[in-house]
Amino acid sequence: MSRRTLPPLNALRAFEVSGRYLNFRAASEELGVTQGAVAQQVRLLEDRLGLALFTRLPRGLALTSAGATYLAAVSRAFDGLQEATEELASPSAHVTLSVPPTFAVRLLMPRLPQLASNLPEVSLRTIASEALADFDRDGVDLAVRLGEGRFASGLEARLLFRQELIPVASPHLVAGLSLPLVPAALGRLPLLHDAHDHWRVFLGLARKPGGAEFNQTALALEAALAGQGAALACRAFVEADLAAGRLVQLCDTSLTGAAQYYLVRKRRAVHPAAAEAVWRWCCETYAAAAEVAA
Repeated sequence: MSRRTLPPLNALRAFEVSGRYLNFRAASEELGVTQGAVAQQVRLLEDRLGLALFTRLPRGLALTSAGATYLAAVSRAFDGLQEATEELASPSAHVTLSVPPTFAVRLLMPRLPQLASNLPEVSLRTIASEALADFDRDGVDLAVRLGEGRFASGLEARLLFRQELIPVASPHLVAGLSLPLVPAALGRLPLLHDAHDHWRVFLGLARKPGGAEFNQTALALEAALAGQGAALACRAFVEADLAAGRLVQLCDTSLTGAAQYYLVRKRRAVHPAAAEAVWRWCCETYAAAAEVAA
């Protein structure tokens, strides 16, 4: 059914409210029209659809089987319109941020209370994804992405921090070993791999060494915290664990990746106030944290 053949909105509204109350009188009070007007709109809708939506009872209404099914769909549609209208009425309060899953777990979630305290008026929606965000299609305001600094001309990017990869493990795994280790000694430890395959480059090997594999760095780090092996991760992701002694850096050697972490948004003259506030908060929070770590 095309939009041009949809029933009149007034008739759908009269049906939806009547379906909630199962009473034309109560529906008329919510809609601010007469009981007869509500009943007439519902009859018009039934005539349009060619089926009965209610069974009229001496005291109130009962939904027919078709009416109950239709009411559920119509109610969802009105709920969606209500939500969209509320968001449109206050667009500056809602910000959608797309970040890689490991960034979300290791850097964003621990700082959400700080963001809420600094920006109480902002309602933040977080999407954890490695995929490049389509700002229009996905409804994304800001995105954190790992890249080499080459972004489309329609995008604005700000460097948050550089990707310095370091080997880490639980202190229980390396108890009795003298740290720092030389890189060659790392190969004798159980290695934990993520999807980026950095161990091969870090150790200067022709092929990927053995070890448990995970599709996310966050999972490899959880395994490292549990003492299951050594992980190779961006220093920014493990700084808090190193400071707390939950992880130790295994050697002084590090690997600087070609890709760095950037905050990205569409390039435009004026950004909504809340999106601009979250942009500034991310730049100040993560760039400052990187400087402290350095």
